[in-house]
Amino acid sequence: MSACPTVVWFRRDLRTADNTALARACADGPVVCVWVRDPALLRRRHHRAPGRLAFLRDGLRALDADLRARGSRLVVRTGAPEAVLADVCRTAGARRVVHAAEVSPWGRARDRRVAAALARDGVRVDEVGGDLLVDPGDLPGSSGEGYRVFTPFWRAWRTFPLPRHSPAPERVDGPRLDGEDPGDVAAGDPPAPAGASVARDALVRFIRDGGADGYADTRDDPAADATSHLGAYLRLGMCTAAQVGRALGLPGVLSAGREEFWRQIAWREFFHHLMARRPGVARAALDPALRGVAWDDDPDGLDAWRRGLTGYPLVDAGMRQLAATGFMHNRVRMVAASFLVKDLHVDWRRGETVFMQALVDGDPASNNGGWQWVAGTGAHAAPYFRVLNPVRQAQRFDPGGAYIRRWVPELAGVSGARIHEPWRMTPDEQEAAGCVIGVDYPGPVTDHSGARERVLRLYRDARARSSRAPGGHPSPGDDAAV
Repeated sequence: MSACPTVVWFRRDLRTADNTALARACADGPVVCVWVRDPALLRRRHHRAPGRLAFLRDGLRALDADLRARGSRLVVRTGAPEAVLADVCRTAGARRVVHAAEVSPWGRARDRRVAAALARDGVRVDEVGGDLLVDPGDLPGSSGEGYRVFTPFWRAWRTFPLPRHSPAPERVDGPRLDGEDPGDVAAGDPPAPAGASVARDALVRFIRDGGADGYADTRDDPAADATSHLGAYLRLGMCTAAQVGRALGLPGVLSAGREEFWRQIAWREFFHHLMARRPGVARAALDPALRGVAWDDDPDGLDAWRRGLTGYPLVDAGMRQLAATGFMHNRVRMVAASFLVKDLHVDWRRGETVFMQALVDGDPASNNGGWQWVAGTGAHAAPYFRVLNPVRQAQRFDPGGAYIRRWVPELAGVSGARIHEPWRMTPDEQEAAGCVIGVDYPGPVTDHSGARERVLRLYRDARARSSRAPGGHPSPGDDAAV
């Protein structure tokens, strides 16, 4: 065992159990645990999310408390990571930094920059497996740019053995360095309690109360609120896919509901693998033929969508839930995203940014993958000509209107089928419901049928221009494109 301390650089792995970086460092000797508040990262448009930052702050507090119970602490410093880590290494006498792998293009570029800077000081940087069940490139059958279709990815991914549980180290010994209060990272109240123990309790409760077994039957019902709400914890590594798999009962045979829930975890990993292997998707459509869609510059439409004032109740309910809680039901996310792109003809990247600035579980890879799926531009995407009808989606997944009435109180008095198309109410019905369309609640900002025909023309025109372009469009496959 070395007397020279190792610096563990925490990022999206805010836990002490099942933490490969921490376990390896503790096995080698003294440890200094560090988290860097990087102003450059917080300035990026995707990270201006007050609720998610407050959730992160409380997660850091929980990690710090856990480490203190084991004889250590979380050293929080503000600055460029290469400068902060170099200073920590010099102060502690450390010659090694270990951290979990990152998949985002920005994170990978940062890690290369940090490794190069520390190497000049004689400090070795070791990168270990991240929070994915399978690291990109390790999946059987994956080669080159990886999987573009989910089904073969799922078949290969689900056969990968779960790693054994690695308990948190009983002691984390090492030099005591000064740092900032984790509470200074952000202000405000988080949308949900944070920390690895909270994540563990949420996972246990979801399975114990039947959420996993009933998942296949209830997951598309926004009024039931039957999803796990684990996304925010997975996002910051307060729990991992492997922990979820073990809690579900793998490697045993799963019930239909548990299998469907595990499949949703695989979708998350699919999008992370995609971004790792094709980093250009962070800024451009994966399908080169659809990079030239002539999107509308419609600030009024975008603003109405963001504020939940489109006149389409299910879309508005979802956007208001997002603004109020930092969460939106996954089915409603699809409907809201489709409406922005295919009814309002706004570039999917504008919506991607709005979601990332509001979602407590906002994850660059998952969010990007979801938006490109809806837009028809990404991997295993819905075909571009598939346009979700916001009225039919509401009738199918919120038939009684319970979800709509909860988040759009102006419509609370609207009865029957009118809840999905309130603009069809007669003046007498509007008076009886206490909701005058155009006064208490807006009329539709667009006609769905006409909007659908126009967006299909926009897509067809983009594909035609692409087919005529000499050499076509370059593939979004390198970091320079990001």
